Amino acid sequence: MTSTTTSTTPTRPAADLEVIIPAYNEAARIPATLERTVAFLAAQPWDARIVVVDNGSVDDTAGVVRAVAARLDPSVPIEVIGCTRPGKGAAVRRGLATSSARVVGFFDADLSTPVETLTAAMFHLATGAGAVIASRHAPGASFAEPQPLGRRLGGAAFRALSRSVVPGVHDSQCGFKFFTREVAAAAIRECRLDGFAFDVELLRRVQQTGASIVEVPVTWTDDARSTFHPIRDGIPSFRAVLSLRGA
Repeated sequence: MTSTTTSTTPTRPAADLEVIIPAYNEAARIPATLERTVAFLAAQPWDARIVVVDNGSVDDTAGVVRAVAARLDPSVPIEVIGCTRPGKGAAVRRGLATSSARVVGFFDADLSTPVETLTAAMFHLATGAGAVIASRHAPGASFAEPQPLGRRLGGAAFRALSRSVVPGVHDSQCGFKFFTREVAAAAIRECRLDGFAFDVELLRRVQQTGASIVEVPVTWTDDARSTFHPIRDGIPSFRAVLSLRGA
């Protein structure tokens, strides 16, 4: 699915770091993610904020987030904003576009990538990188538990295709990506995809700005409750990546 250009008008106060979490029906998983993230951020020297983008959930994701926020450390504020347009890409783009933080990025609601990876991200972004992404396939990365065979085969095919669009990137789909504000704003102005191929397009636009992308190898934990469906989402994602060639 594609969309129109997203306005990049910040709507929240400035911060050192803003963590965007796209969420669709995440009432069950997101409390633990918020608890771990707030505990980590509260111990860091950065002024940080968490923004959950409720992507049209039909459960009580927004209500659960607000309830959790009310009992956690107030030094790390948690906000909820809505995104009625379906698709992870649409939710992430809305979060990035409305941020005025010095560093902004996103990770998935299941926190499959360790939140401590933010330490490396902030270091690299402070020392010249335009984007820092977690990688399950860069040298030194590992899986805490193997993915199912079907997911591994499909992922290998998708990575091979994606490398023709974002050369030099080992893993475009790991759900942890952070950027300087300037790079994020320039990249998302050119993004159009809403679905799971959004990550590939976003990284392509980052490369087109001339900014460097640093991949940080991580130990990744697969969550069997992933919202990605191989047929429903996989085929459109392959088509979307093909459409990016030459774009």
